[in-house]
Amino acid sequence: AGAPSHVDTFDLKIFPGTTPDTVKPETINGLLWPTGILPKLAECVPDLAIVRSLTAWNLQHTLGQTWVQIGRNPVGVLGDVAPNIGSIISVEKAEERRPGQAFPTFLALNSAGAIGSGYLPASHAPFKVTPAAGGLANVSNPDGASRFEDKWKTLYAIDGALRKNSPLGSDAEDYDVFYRAARGLMYNPVVDRAFRFTTADSQRYGNSGFGNACLVARQVLEADQGTRFIQVTLGGWDMHTDIYGKTNPRGTNIFTLGKQLDEGLSQLLADLKSSGLLKDTLIVMMGEFGRTPGGLSSALGRDHYKQQFCVFAGAGVKGGRAIGASDERGSATTESGWSRDREIKPEDIEATIYSAMGINWTRVRYDDPFGRGFYLVPDSDKDVYGPINELWS
Repeated sequence: AGAPSHVDTFDLKIFPGTTPDTVKPETINGLLWPTGILPKLAECVPDLAIVRSLTAWNLQHTLGQTWVQIGRNPVGVLGDVAPNIGSIISVEKAEERRPGQAFPTFLALNSAGAIGSGYLPASHAPFKVTPAAGGLANVSNPDGASRFEDKWKTLYAIDGALRKNSPLGSDAEDYDVFYRAARGLMYNPVVDRAFRFTTADSQRYGNSGFGNACLVARQVLEADQGTRFIQVTLGGWDMHTDIYGKTNPRGTNIFTLGKQLDEGLSQLLADLKSSGLLKDTLIVMMGEFGRTPGGLSSALGRDHYKQQFCVFAGAGVKGGRAIGASDERGSATTESGWSRDREIKPEDIEATIYSAMGINWTRVRYDDPFGRGFYLVPDSDKDVYGPINELWS
């Protein structure tokens, strides 16, 4: 969140007199790489496919952050009731949940601003957690497990009939879903193992909030308890001022925030690869737009810009390369790098995610409140957008 500078990270450009030597550019797999900002991810380049022909539709943070989460214009038709991509995956994969799987299908880590389930039932909303060493909060009761079970049984003895007879989508039905989902997380040793971590593990992931979120994401995937979509947010990229930390080296700048990203994501990739989970897990990383190329502003920062990047890894993605290219300044797309031969848009990223998950991205749902038909990907009947199949070829 905040729009990371593409020209300082995954579409590195060198601007003489502006780019500091501490960026340490090196060519890896034919890609120019900022080893002074992302040294550990440099070792992961063979697993990364970097889309460099992506452009944003707008340059306003809130609008852009919502756009990439719902895969459509938030102020367009049905934009105000559009679900998060994770919520669509939750409802489309609902029948695949196995009995006894207690974890939420859609987990949002460090993502207080995650867009919700829109018009879909609340059971498909993101379960929002800020990971902490103490594990998931409120999974026990001060009165003990036995007394809690007595209270639970009493609750259902009193209003069980009301819950059973409430129509689908009603407030009572939603509350019942929440209560049962919460009950499945309580006194559950699998939950405790997945959401709790040691100081040593946290340090391996960089000892940061982002690193802890990556660590918990990995443990949740390993638990295999029904979670299919995990959203992790790392904010702070709105670097209008002092992007290289010349006036405040210890503040939030491309080096200090880059370090958090570098350590957390590289360790996540390494652990998923080691466990064999990476081949079944698609990782997608992007911001809401990019930042101005060339020299810095008078405030020593970079402002908003439409040219940006998206990084893919896992799920069979062929890494070690870039798809598409920008000009020598990073100011415009010069090569699209895919069959549609145009700039890639957030809707194409959405279609790619659904396609990789085995979801028919051209599907239209007819359960929206207005009966207009909700396209999983806008205008799919007109073939306006589509998956980036070149990631796998």
